[in-house]
Amino acid sequence: MSDTGSSEGTARLVVGPFNRVEGDLEVRLELAQGRVEAAFVSSPLFRGFERILEGRDPRDALVIAPRICGICSVSQSHAAALALAGVQGLVPTDNGRVATNLIVATENVADHLAHFHVFFMPDFARALYAERPWFPRVEARFKAAQGSAVRKALETRTTLLHVLGLLAGRWPHTLAIQPGGVTRGADARDKVRLAATLGAVRRALEEGLFGAKLERVAELSAREELDRWRAAGPEGDFRLFLDIAADLDLGRLGRAYDRYLSYGAYPGAEMPLYARGIFTPDGAGAVDLSAIAEDHTNARMEHRTHPHHPFDGSTLPDAEDETGYSWCKAPRLHGLPFETGAVARQMVDGQPLIRDIVQSEGGSVLARVVARLVETARTLIAMERWVHELTPGAPWCAQGTLPSHGRAAGLTEAARGALGHWLRVENGRIAGYQIIAPTTWNFSPRDAAGVPGPLEAALVGAPVRQGETTPVAVQHIVRSFDPCMVCTVH
Repeated sequence: MSDTGSSEGTARLVVGPFNRVEGDLEVRLELAQGRVEAAFVSSPLFRGFERILEGRDPRDALVIAPRICGICSVSQSHAAALALAGVQGLVPTDNGRVATNLIVATENVADHLAHFHVFFMPDFARALYAERPWFPRVEARFKAAQGSAVRKALETRTTLLHVLGLLAGRWPHTLAIQPGGVTRGADARDKVRLAATLGAVRRALEEGLFGAKLERVAELSAREELDRWRAAGPEGDFRLFLDIAADLDLGRLGRAYDRYLSYGAYPGAEMPLYARGIFTPDGAGAVDLSAIAEDHTNARMEHRTHPHHPFDGSTLPDAEDETGYSWCKAPRLHGLPFETGAVARQMVDGQPLIRDIVQSEGGSVLARVVARLVETARTLIAMERWVHELTPGAPWCAQGTLPSHGRAAGLTEAARGALGHWLRVENGRIAGYQIIAPTTWNFSPRDAAGVPGPLEAALVGAPVRQGETTPVAVQHIVRSFDPCMVCTVH
């Protein structure tokens, strides 16, 4: 972080790079009267994956797209497979669908565990909070690289990733997920191993993170229940976080637009586990994919005259740029910024506790973290059910023929939110490939109308203490989104 001075009474602070964030991130803050008055979020690293894919055999996307990121590779693989399936008009087999759900959910739950224990909670073990009544417990449990909860969570995460060893062969960058399903089936012994693995993960979470059955967490339905859990609920790191949140008023920190987007997660025979849609202060609605467009006004990209739908988009760096402050484009739905992530999935799906928190207090650091933990419980319960649904001996992958022309969007939900791959095939080759990742939505720059992206809006009003050059409140807000910057720019 470096102080860039002040002008006309407004101090300016450049924050970055951030530790414990996947990839590069820089935030420029304008401060007034001890608070953030405006924020400008920059993704300073250009990746170029969309350009790399152009001109290749469409199936190459299954190999190249997962290498966008080492922690979201399964989600990228899934989006690529869905786009190819759409071009082929291919529907996965039942086994393929269920196995894919298990593979994607494993990565997402593993990411949730890593975020809470390794990326988010260690900030509260800083000496800054030494006088707080909860500090000794947090320091013992979450001090970076030393806390007992951190070590246990990493062990639990390792256990969970055994699911990928059984179903996907390896992680990251598996090739197991295909347009028609998966490349490897599971036999009866594999089902036993999968069930045992998930049972071990359940026990670890019920003993340490929640101190209660996953079902009790998943069934929380009102803000008052959360308050009762904090006051007299089972001991666990969930309750410890609620103590911190109440003491630091995290329910009023980091509010953006309360406007949420989800593509729907984990397809079922009739409906997904988590619904597709949008949720705004005006209520719930469907996602109009034709209304998605990317604005290049403040991105260091060419073609700034108007927003582009992803099927018509481009990724051409502007060598003469003098106005852009990020490599990240500004995706908009109906011209508006939307937040995505676990809180968006739970809001769209109608999880009553998360809706109550957001509708009573607004989206916040508290809402994002609680949504991620409630979703962890809900998803693991579903994973146990999916293992029983696997049918050894039934087909695992449907076969199809790739046409020489076509286009389709592969839409999935990564841990951090809505992920879309828009593929155009012409003459048997990739003519266009555009990717909008969750952090592209959440960390977007201002658009042509000057409207800030969700993080830029959420940072406004954050307190900055006198002489503080590393504003801890800013870091809490940034980490509450669980950014993956390497997925942001392509």
